[in-house]
Amino acid sequence: MANSSGNSLLTGIYAGLTNTYSYLAAQYPNGVTLENITKAQGDSTKTPYFNNTFASYLQSNFSQIDKDSDGIISSEEMTNLTNRMSVQGLTKQELTQLYASGASGISQDTISNILEHFDDMDTNHDGRLTSEEISAYSVNCARLEKEDEFNNKFATDMSVFYGSESSSTDGTYSMLSYRYKNNNK
Repeated sequence: MANSSGNSLLTGIYAGLTNTYSYLAAQYPNGVTLENITKAQGDSTKTPYFNNTFASYLQSNFSQIDKDSDGIISSEEMTNLTNRMSVQGLTKQELTQLYASGASGISQDTISNILEHFDDMDTNHDGRLTSEEISAYSVNCARLEKEDEFNNKFATDMSVFYGSESSSTDGTYSMLSYRYKNNNK
């Protein structure tokens, strides 16, 4: 598992969606419509300030986000989306959409690893991953890795005795000599 915190990963996604929405809302005071999102994506002068990854997500999921079907994503609808994602987590489809569009700030190795192990991470089997599930999986993988490392350590190359067998001096001892020191004299 890539070394990443579930909190930072999903927080980055929520922040990216919120920032993209905020940028669009500032550009289009009459509301963020599907047409506005498409128009902003086509405007190359906005590229340094605009995240196409999250705009693509908003565009692809416009009808699910626009709960009142008025053709505008309101700030309340956007807040509801990010709050829902924060509490309930992200589905495999949502993560796949963000991965396919190159979700900014998230390494492709990390998100592809999460998608590969999605079912293992989804411990409550609700079809969504929360920050807690991602973090718990990362911690569990690290723990298992350490257990494997510990279990593979053997004393195969370590001698129990120090000194040589031919030595008759009192300097020859074994690791257990302290137990027998008084009995040998």
